[in-house]
Amino acid sequence: MIIWLVFVVLIFIALAFILPPLWQSSEQTQKDSHHGRTEANVGVYRDQLSELEMDLRNGIVGPEQYQQDRDEIERRLLEDVSTSEPTTRPSGGDKRRLAYALALAFPLVAVSFYLAVGNPKAISPEAAAVTPAVAGTGTNEFSQQRIEANVASLAKRLADNPSDGPGWVKLARSYSSMEKYREADDAFAKATALVTNDADLWAEYAFANAMANGRQLQGKPLELVNKALKLDPENLKGLELAGSAAFQAKDYKQAIEYWQRLLSKVPADSEVAESVKQRLEEARSLAKPK
Repeated sequence: MIIWLVFVVLIFIALAFILPPLWQSSEQTQKDSHHGRTEANVGVYRDQLSELEMDLRNGIVGPEQYQQDRDEIERRLLEDVSTSEPTTRPSGGDKRRLAYALALAFPLVAVSFYLAVGNPKAISPEAAAVTPAVAGTGTNEFSQQRIEANVASLAKRLADNPSDGPGWVKLARSYSSMEKYREADDAFAKATALVTNDADLWAEYAFANAMANGRQLQGKPLELVNKALKLDPENLKGLELAGSAAFQAKDYKQAIEYWQRLLSKVPADSEVAESVKQRLEEARSLAKPK
């Protein structure tokens, strides 16, 4: 009789270790995992927006490219947050069902083994080895490694299909966003040979070419800017780069003209407008006779 009492006590002790984690930990674990993933992803997007704003202030990107990149980052953030809702209820229900099943089955299995074998040591230790499933670690979908892998895959595909104009456009813009301006310059050259009537594309080509050559807008970059403005005289990226080229050449009056046209086409209360105003003030200051 005593041995049976000891046996029952040991079963309850074993269940005391197994059941509480199954009842309690699943939902909290998944909530913590989801919260951690969400915070990490938001942090990545926040850093990307900060870098983009810094590039705008430093004149690395123009207003139009800035707005396009910002819209893309915000779109990815919204998609990421809206599609990453935690699935705690189904998982929690599974854990509780497992807990109830174990609460019933564990004593029955233990007693059955004991009666059949007559040796408490024969009880399988695997029964006590159940651990709650942990939600996936959720690596960052927009990690730099993944982006680079996708771009490399696109480049390989285009090597087999060099007449794919939209593909070259996508590759060129991807290299530019990764700040691989040499590669972007080559890709834009192929893209503009196939897609010849896109003013934005010519302006982006000019920017990549300038960045690949010491940020100098004179020479080929300016020729590319002029092609963009010929296609669309009011192209925002073209106006911004044309003003920057004139400013580099110390033609401050010309720079002011381009940037005033640009300022009239962007929202007055936008960050782009503020940046353009600052550059206009600098150009006007330098244009004053000494």
